Amino acid sequence: MFIQTESTPNPATLKFLPGKEVLVEGTADFRDADSAASASPLAGRLFEIPGVTGVFFGYDFVTVTKDGPDWQHLKPAILGAIMEHFMSGAPVMVNAGPAAETSQTGEFYDKADEELVITIKELLDTRVRPAVAQDGGDITFRGFENGTVFLHMKGACAGCPSSTATLKHGIQNLLRHFVPEVQQVEQVS
Repeated sequence: MFIQTESTPNPATLKFLPGKEVLVEGTADFRDADSAASASPLAGRLFEIPGVTGVFFGYDFVTVTKDGPDWQHLKPAILGAIMEHFMSGAPVMVNAGPAAETSQTGEFYDKADEELVITIKELLDTRVRPAVAQDGGDITFRGFENGTVFLHMKGACAGCPSSTATLKHGIQNLLRHFVPEVQQVEQVS
């Protein structure tokens, strides 16, 4: 098994491409060992590596966020954990259904703005999310209120030094161009 690695705009995060499907549907974002261990054997295994502070699963990639040790020390252990997991045949997630992040819970917007929200979500899904996935992350819609779009950044995007520029200059300009009612874009956790 050959696992490729790619750097991301976030220096604390690396993207690992195992050459296999990781999650068929949705994404999964883990920020602590307890939630990871109960939901995913792979995420639990990765959190056992000292220095790992975040694990994110996309369709065909795993991003790992670190705190402390250099990548040259962590990378072999992470590669080994990913390889062992896929060679074992164990599932990536304990629950075979879509990950929690695919649910629509937590969204807020006025029903009168529903047409705008549909357009905003379509733009995010077709133009923004594929580009962000290339960098090992994901951005999901959380709400729309008084001209402000609220987005949640996950994976390599969470805590990335360039995420503010991505939000303000890239996504905000794109949405304003296609949806004039959008005045600004803000990040929520």
